[in-house]
Amino acid sequence: MSAHLKSVAAGDLVNADRADDLIALTSGRIAELLKPRYHALTEFRRDLHQHPELSNQEYLTTQKIIEALRSTGLKPKALGGTGVVCDVGSGPIALALRGDIDALPVPDRTTTTFRSVNPGVAHACGHDVHATALLGTGQVLEDLHQQLSGGLGGTIRLIFQPAEEVTPGGAISVIDQGALDEVPRILALHCDPNLDVGKVGTRIGAITAAGDTVRVVLRGKGGHTSRPHLTQDLVFALAQVATQVPTALARLIDARHSVSLVWGTISSGVAPNVVPGSGSLSGTLRCLDVDGWHQAAELLPTIVEQIAGPYGVEVELDHKRGVPPVVNTEIEMGLMEAAIREELGANSIVLTPQSMGGEDFAWYLTHVPGAMARLGTRTPGGTTYDIHQGDYEVDERALGYGIRVLTASALKALEERP
Repeated sequence: MSAHLKSVAAGDLVNADRADDLIALTSGRIAELLKPRYHALTEFRRDLHQHPELSNQEYLTTQKIIEALRSTGLKPKALGGTGVVCDVGSGPIALALRGDIDALPVPDRTTTTFRSVNPGVAHACGHDVHATALLGTGQVLEDLHQQLSGGLGGTIRLIFQPAEEVTPGGAISVIDQGALDEVPRILALHCDPNLDVGKVGTRIGAITAAGDTVRVVLRGKGGHTSRPHLTQDLVFALAQVATQVPTALARLIDARHSVSLVWGTISSGVAPNVVPGSGSLSGTLRCLDVDGWHQAAELLPTIVEQIAGPYGVEVELDHKRGVPPVVNTEIEMGLMEAAIREELGANSIVLTPQSMGGEDFAWYLTHVPGAMARLGTRTPGGTTYDIHQGDYEVDERALGYGIRVLTASALKALEERP
């Protein structure tokens, strides 16, 4: 792809009669192009952190994103409810980039001056960084589009997605509203407090796990604990379900699928000498690949019925499907790694392990190929935080690295577009 530069206000790109391609022009220069906007973007991220909004309630966040995009000359479109889609450039779409925007129902326990002012709500998963990095990427790309005489030579779609933190995730609604129409591939970043700032974790294949919620309710004839033979001993039946169902799944499904059912709650009874008439337990079912995820869903009803059946209890199973694993395709992960090497250097890339956590970015990958990488947010030598915890603090330099990675990846996709 060739283009003629009109002018570049930031950095030392100069007018040129001919440019080899966008990557050659901007590799190593994206940081310079970012400099004039970096302070405002940092303040934008701090403002999002200070005013977090829960899933499907991101109204103020949505409006702020729209206003910031418009200030750059872009024409964002609000999604139904919350969320934003915005195209940068012109011509066929080369790539979509996704950033989620919702916060979590946890109290902010950080020590920053921009702690959450909304009680019990915090950006404890880094979505404020994701959204701002995507915003900064859109602004830098639009600057380039205006400065290159041939423009970007294609379109990059920005997807600011709501409701990632709820099951089955806001991605489904975004897709239903046409956000992936004519999109050939999609990429994303996710903050990782286990990686130092400046590092990016990559992985081909599954990088997250499938995650479902499972609730089992048992009902039966209660009575006195002195006469359990006249009752349907419900607590004992619950105990069998709690201990045997996870074991049965592990034995009936190939261990390489790594199916894990872990109970989080169990409830029944009010007195030590009373056999209760009902009880329940709930937990999460996780799996490392799609095949195991589907097998578990098929087997679970039969297993629960067969284990609880001998005790004569009525069984109610509520298995809520969550999200499949995020499976990074080799080509898209390769594109991202090539862009990272050119922009940040080869030493910035590290192999990241597969997480047992879930991510609704997986739904996009059921429609188009794509990849998600992990953005380091830990200060070297500093505290290792965990996501979904109120004390999670981000080394703010991660924002700049995130913008550079996404921008370089977008330019690489434009370069490779047929």
